[in-house]
Amino acid sequence: MPSDAAPEAALRSLPSVDSVLAQPALEPALAAMPRAIVVDAVRAEIAEARRVLRNGAPPAAAPPAAEVASAAAGVLRAAAERPLRPVINATGVVVHTNLGRAPLSDAALQAVSEISAGYSNLEYDLESGTRGSRLRHVDWLLRSLTGAEASLVVNNNAAALLLALSAHARNREVIVSRGQAVEIGGGFRIPDVLRQSGARLVEVGTTNRTRISDYADAATPQTAAILRVHTSNFRIVGFTESPALQELRAAADASGSLLIDDIGSGCLLDTAKYGLAPEPTPQDSIAAGSDLVMFSGDKLLGGPQAGIIVGRESAIAPLRSHPLMRVLRPDKAALAGLIATLEAYLAGTAEQDIPVWRMIAADPDEIAQRAVNWASAAELGEIYPDQSPIGGGSLPGETRPTHCWSPKHIDPLATAAALRDCDPAIIARVHRGRLFLDPRTVLPGQDAHLISTVRHYCNNPF
Repeated sequence: MPSDAAPEAALRSLPSVDSVLAQPALEPALAAMPRAIVVDAVRAEIAEARRVLRNGAPPAAAPPAAEVASAAAGVLRAAAERPLRPVINATGVVVHTNLGRAPLSDAALQAVSEISAGYSNLEYDLESGTRGSRLRHVDWLLRSLTGAEASLVVNNNAAALLLALSAHARNREVIVSRGQAVEIGGGFRIPDVLRQSGARLVEVGTTNRTRISDYADAATPQTAAILRVHTSNFRIVGFTESPALQELRAAADASGSLLIDDIGSGCLLDTAKYGLAPEPTPQDSIAAGSDLVMFSGDKLLGGPQAGIIVGRESAIAPLRSHPLMRVLRPDKAALAGLIATLEAYLAGTAEQDIPVWRMIAADPDEIAQRAVNWASAAELGEIYPDQSPIGGGSLPGETRPTHCWSPKHIDPLATAAALRDCDPAIIARVHRGRLFLDPRTVLPGQDAHLISTVRHYCNNPF
């Protein structure tokens, strides 16, 4: 409606800022926050009321000062709440990107706490009393676990790829299979990363079939690297073909270029042991002759967010001295958590100590019994067999058998929304018209809160 349709009397009766500030509803906010922030919230609510009146939308009368104060107080309370909160992951998705990916092990948490609480020898050589490198602390572990000559750590895997291409392929060509020019999440695409690095993308083959001859035919004196990108968040099946790494190594040698392998999820264990499809490992890629291998620290590796690069010393040395390295380097907390996580692999205890692998390895019968215990303690609901996705840009389509607790006689969508409003929030899955809670991804010590909260909402329907 046009602005002249607004009753002038209603507009004139909008409460003043001072009259709203004098309302009891805003006393807590004024006591806890700078006055200017409260005033801005009040002005925003008055402006919204004015907009509604001018557009002719109901109500036709201006809201009283107490109503405006209550609305502003609600906005301020929501803004003051801790924005980053812990949640209980009852979805069954092991590496859940939206829920922070991999939960850290107890050892990693302790290491992060100890190193973050005070000073450390992050860039200090205790033996010589001089400046040292922050990455030396993790280098031996990465070389020992992967068989690589050298290593480097940055703040995520996309940064690792950007750094490698910027150092080795600026103003030169990088050959990539058309089926591997993928989007890696959040709208970031491999071709975009290449362009940002200054490299020129040369796509070869087709979406489903790329032969070794395609790489050989595309190579020129301007070729800096052959890049293999693991399609970690989707799978192409059927009439497909792609060269083995050993074949790509031979093609790179023939063209005098580097072989760069972006394997994505950072898997150090044999996934076939758990009935899952094979996932590429850095140690296999190094053994096949890759010059640079890059992967994430917070997916199947099970550690903090990091981008890890291992490979030949001659290929990693230019990355250490590149200007981007200063921009992309990890902080002390990430390094402390990564070191503690890698130590579990070196000790052979990853399956027991690292939550991601403990969840993947969990026995389906034990999960079923845990779900039964939930239903029994809450005195409601049924148990359903289901599948837990691995998730998080790793092992696309792969799942592990599970059993879920599903409360009966509820509105699943309304109950899921109510559980998200708890503290800590419980994130469930609505599947086949039912609310499912999967024990696989619920951490030890979270059962009591989950059971009591679900029982409350099921016994007090909306």
